[in-house]
Amino acid sequence: MLSPNGIKSILFDLDGTLRHQIPEGGDLFTEHAVSLGVMINDEDRLRAKRWEHYYFASSPEIKADQALFKENKFWVAFGKRRLVALGCSARQAEELALPLSEFMRENYQPQIHIPAAARPLLAALNEAGFILGVVSNREKNFHAELIQLDLAQHVHFSLAGGEVQSFKPEPGIFAEALRRAGTSAHETMYVGDNYFADVVGSLRAGLQPVLYDPNGLFPEAECAVIRSFDQLPGLLK
Repeated sequence: MLSPNGIKSILFDLDGTLRHQIPEGGDLFTEHAVSLGVMINDEDRLRAKRWEHYYFASSPEIKADQALFKENKFWVAFGKRRLVALGCSARQAEELALPLSEFMRENYQPQIHIPAAARPLLAALNEAGFILGVVSNREKNFHAELIQLDLAQHVHFSLAGGEVQSFKPEPGIFAEALRRAGTSAHETMYVGDNYFADVVGSLRAGLQPVLYDPNGLFPEAECAVIRSFDQLPGLLK
């Protein structure tokens, strides 16, 4: 199906877009940091949330940490960086990173949540004839999880960055997604919550980016922005 603006395929990010964790790990981390005496205001929280999006967008920092640290040590290194993003001094971050990492490992058991409008939207888009895909920076194929989340029947394919050794915002993962969709870049829309990975990456690859930003983390985004999934059909008209 060709929409009035020429879109034939719509690709979605997974984590933070179609799939959410409640509470978010960053929120629990921050609240425990406060309980340990760290002074954190709303500006600090916002800065740290934006930084976390940057970090997990295949940033140089995460690549360096992944090369140096494995498993628990990686999360200690991440916690140290996140504490600095929250406004801690390097010394305070060094002192608190390990106990915060241990707290998260022992206590973080989030519930998985799919936004209420997500499944009806995917079903309607599928019925309308759009080619749908889920493209994630995960290391391994996640189709089995899409089945568990009751999303698989609505999408035509899924793609993990680890399958092609390319991670958003790198161009390779988008090129493979377009190949699987069978559509050109200008016929393809990409919807994701991470400005640095999803918007920057899809824009560079020539796709039409849509930022899913329910909490208004990126008010400066120069692209289409939706706060809920029921706003997406309006962008296809």
